[in-house]
Amino acid sequence: MASVIEKSIRKAVTGGIMKVADYNRKRLPEPAGGHPYLTGLHTPMREEVTLDTLKVDGEIPAQLDGRYLRIGPNPVTPPDPASYHWFVGDGMAHGVRIKDGKAEWYRNRWVRSNAVSDALGEPRKPGTRHPRTDNANTNIVGINGRTFAIVEAGGKPVELDDTLDTIAHNPFDGTLQNSFSAHPHLDPRTGEMHAICYDTQIPTTVWHTVVDADGKVVREEPIEVADGPSIHDCQITENYVLVFDMPAVFSMKRLIAGYSFPFHWNPDHGTRLGLMPRNGTSDDVIWCEIEEPCYVYHPANAFEREDGSVVVDVVVHESTYDSSPGGPGGKWVRFERWIADPATRTVERTIVHDRPQEFPRYDERRTCRPYRYAYCIGLAEREGLDMGGTQIFKHDLEAGTTEVRELGAGRHPGEFVFVPRNPGSGEDAEEDDGWLMGLVIDSAEETTELLILRADDFTGEPQAVIHIPHRIPPGFHGNWVASSV
Repeated sequence: MASVIEKSIRKAVTGGIMKVADYNRKRLPEPAGGHPYLTGLHTPMREEVTLDTLKVDGEIPAQLDGRYLRIGPNPVTPPDPASYHWFVGDGMAHGVRIKDGKAEWYRNRWVRSNAVSDALGEPRKPGTRHPRTDNANTNIVGINGRTFAIVEAGGKPVELDDTLDTIAHNPFDGTLQNSFSAHPHLDPRTGEMHAICYDTQIPTTVWHTVVDADGKVVREEPIEVADGPSIHDCQITENYVLVFDMPAVFSMKRLIAGYSFPFHWNPDHGTRLGLMPRNGTSDDVIWCEIEEPCYVYHPANAFEREDGSVVVDVVVHESTYDSSPGGPGGKWVRFERWIADPATRTVERTIVHDRPQEFPRYDERRTCRPYRYAYCIGLAEREGLDMGGTQIFKHDLEAGTTEVRELGAGRHPGEFVFVPRNPGSGEDAEEDDGWLMGLVIDSAEETTELLILRADDFTGEPQAVIHIPHRIPPGFHGNWVASSV
């Protein structure tokens, strides 16, 4: 039976309390100096572009055959800055096609939600949508030779073609019954993707969802929670799925007040890390309590040790959704190692690197196994998640050291992804035998570079620089999708 809170949320978002259009008209205070996620680096692009000629410095590795893809929010029409939140902007996908040592094209395309199609004067795309939202703006992945834009909090996956045009809203060919996530994690040994998913309208449940190697959902196991937590990411080990249940929770007060992303910081919710057996149920989750409230958007890798403990490396935020109505907040951000003990149900925390940073990535062939290197981008030395940093970090988790690549004044990186030189199993491969690939904004020139670095020569000359003659706003997540995937 639906809880009172759940019924209230459903009434609110379907018109029982007020229509969505009504509460969005309840204006919050205008951001001083302009909305931070609609101005400056984040000023949205206003058109779709196709470029077939791209300048390249250096040498693109001949082994690379695929597409570098990145996605993020980019409102198709100017939103009200008083109620806009970075996380709700219309999705825009960007891609660079690489083959035979050449950059064949760059394209950007809005993901066709109904609102985007209507704004562009186009017929709406077919497919199955969530009745409340059909925007997908947070991650873009390749699954079984297909491309999907994905999002959390209820929205369904949107299938794109190889050139980023929207095909249809597609919940994995009808096999996904509930919501999905922006962060599924692939087990390289089984070919399955695991995710922890939530729906804003259902505050008492999240799901452990598994997508098999054929791109079909084979498991949606409910996990009991309270307060409607926003669980952005998860991670997996050989035996567990990790559930980050933290104090960023749904707020009816914020929904009614006009917040377009109605979550707030509530330390009374508690902070805990759940170890759910991969084939277990909600009753089997081992909840490990964390004494100091904090929030994790993104983990790096996780693995189990011989003593049964679970290691996970995470970017930790002091808080979020507290000080800023337009995006993430918090007084500090840092990289930590957590060791969870299933026997004592406790978590030991160690600071790995205390500079502000985000978007940790690693050689994902080593998912579920011990690993050595994690790569993060530096944030600006201000509160919250400020994408105005100019550095990239390579953490050596065995040596306990960090290499820093300084990009220079006015040059701001987005997430960098590791691409192995030989994309096999990685069982015996050198972990940094490959490349790091990501977008860097040149704010002075209002241009962007797709920077390809040698992972084993992190601070050396770039392997290649692909020049894009306009600024791509800082987005969220990207991936290298090989042509065979």
